[in-house]
Amino acid sequence: MSLSMNTLGSAKDKRKPKKRVGRGQSSGRGKTSGRGTKGQRARSGGKSKLKLRGMKQTLITFPKVRGFNSQKGPAATVRLESLDVFGAGSTVNMKSLRQKGLIKRSDRTAKIVGSFDLKKKLIIDGVLVSKTSKEVILKAGGDVKKKSKKKIGKKKTEKITTKS
Repeated sequence: MSLSMNTLGSAKDKRKPKKRVGRGQSSGRGKTSGRGTKGQRARSGGKSKLKLRGMKQTLITFPKVRGFNSQKGPAATVRLESLDVFGAGSTVNMKSLRQKGLIKRSDRTAKIVGSFDLKKKLIIDGVLVSKTSKEVILKAGGDVKKKSKKKIGKKKTEKITTKS
């Protein structure tokens, strides 16, 4: 037999007959017809639908969302005494902290904390520093450079004047 449109048939069990509800006890869906027993939802037209409510009632159903979660996450803390691994006069930045293994690779920012008696001259660049740590670093003859922040805002546009 050749394969053509008129010889094609449907797959077995593809066309199942619809289950007929409420046709007696032995039909498989008899008596309560799959609606359980009694109650509002067992009755015809007893399914509750969305109701129009006042705004107050709608707001009550929503969960309370409060506070603020930063996507950046907290700064990694670095103890001042752990900076002893750096040589005198070396620059401490995010890259060098990662290389020495003092912070994780995934950390975006770091903060140097503590009041350890530092004897080396270190240059801190692009890393947050606590007040007491800054005093200790400056006392040892080091330098603390502020972390540069990108300014987000309107771009300055030049006015074009035409002479007529």
